[in-house]
Amino acid sequence: MSKKTIEYSIENNQLIEVLYGNLEKNLKKLEDEFDVKMSIKENSLLITGEETILEVLNLVLFEIENTINTEKELTNQRLDYIIEMSKKGKLYNMDKILDKTICMNAKGKAIKPKTLGQKMYIEKIYNNDIVFGIGPAGTGKTYLAMATAVKAFRNNEVDRIILTRPAVEAGENLGFLPGDLQEKIDPYLRPLYDALFDIFGYENYLKLVDRGLIEVAPLAYMRGRTLENAYIILDEAQNTTNEQMKMFLTRLGYGSKAIITGDITQVDLPRGKSSGLAQASKILKNVKGLDFMYFTSSDIVRHPLVQRIIDAYEDYDEKKESK
Repeated sequence: MSKKTIEYSIENNQLIEVLYGNLEKNLKKLEDEFDVKMSIKENSLLITGEETILEVLNLVLFEIENTINTEKELTNQRLDYIIEMSKKGKLYNMDKILDKTICMNAKGKAIKPKTLGQKMYIEKIYNNDIVFGIGPAGTGKTYLAMATAVKAFRNNEVDRIILTRPAVEAGENLGFLPGDLQEKIDPYLRPLYDALFDIFGYENYLKLVDRGLIEVAPLAYMRGRTLENAYIILDEAQNTTNEQMKMFLTRLGYGSKAIITGDITQVDLPRGKSSGLAQASKILKNVKGLDFMYFTSSDIVRHPLVQRIIDAYEDYDEKKESK
């Protein structure tokens, strides 16, 4: 197919800095991904490549400029996601992500969804009292749930935030860990603490805990309670049993909302025990008032290698099952 050259008019001069700065890393990435050649001509970019590719790249450059105008920067994750969405023909929706600030973290930075899947997750949370966020590591399931909890708490929609997860990790037993009960439990809850510190700040977090407005506890502590006017997040839910999941879901009282997150490919339960999260996704799929969000590797916002690693494992599992 013959190649042609188009001229892309630059509306924001920062686009040149983004493309040509840092050893032209972003420019080279675009040239490699779309098999084109790019050069500067006054206030324009000259782009040479196949006509159909040039149409797509024109949208990519527009979205990059849109990101720069809105976010004042272009992260590696955002660029990778823009490229991926362009190849899937979904780039037209990207501008709808950037205007969805959930809340501000302790440093005054806006917490926003970074992918279309994350945006859909937030909308499901706003529209339902129970939401399951299911998918691979790095998709923001827990952190975004935490951000929505903080928003609801700051807006006085709930009286407190309760964070919980089952104390099951890769076959280890609490009884064999050193220290008192709290010291045994803390390692399991560390990811929840980290998210809270980032959003609230350490000092504010301690004050809220002292006042009983934030509670972080193992799932076993939920038994026998009715949780009213609370925002409850159950993390690592793939490690609940069916009985534990039913127990947790039936704790919900008036004025409360529950978010359940987990990755059903990372179950650490003893052999022969089925995951309560996997069971719930089948049992509750038609229950009105709750919803499920299934993340994919496209929603991963960690190192790009994480996405490729997860894709490779999924391909391996699919081939193994087909044999």
